[in-house]
Amino acid sequence: MVAAVLFDLERIIPRDVRALGDLNDSKQQLADTRAALFPVILRTAAKVVILSRCAPGIDARGLHVTNLAALHEALGKVACPGCICLSDGFPVAPLGYDQLAVVGGDARSAAIAAASVIAKETRDRYMRRADLAHPGWEFSSHVGYSTPEHRDAIERLGISPLHRRSFQSMAYQQLALSG
Repeated sequence: MVAAVLFDLERIIPRDVRALGDLNDSKQQLADTRAALFPVILRTAAKVVILSRCAPGIDARGLHVTNLAALHEALGKVACPGCICLSDGFPVAPLGYDQLAVVGGDARSAAIAAASVIAKETRDRYMRRADLAHPGWEFSSHVGYSTPEHRDAIERLGISPLHRRSFQSMAYQQLALSG
């Protein structure tokens, strides 16, 4: 998942200022904190864009190239005249707006941190729904991260349609994966 957020400072009310003070790298936050921030970000943002890419597309293009292309598209959808498009760490292709790649951006920029929270919370919600469609892999508990339980499920069941075939993992290497 990739997300981009354009805040509307006029929409932020005092209680939201306090809540937005919790913004940080989504991977550094508890799931409950991310879930609580999600509606606050949506309420205070002028625009939010969330994009997802499928496993076969990532396998075909590569994860980094796919992520940069999705980020470029998301930023293009929230950009407006006079804004500066911020990306976390990596520059994206020109958009026609001022841009800045911010190393460690999700700890230095509220907009980048908000996009990180939106993307992570959306992905976690998707993985919980995917658990119902793909029982046995226990997506709702590990939400796609390579935990021992996730690796055990792959060893037991193979990979699901949601798994990237190009992902390098010890669990994957034990399986015979054909294109």
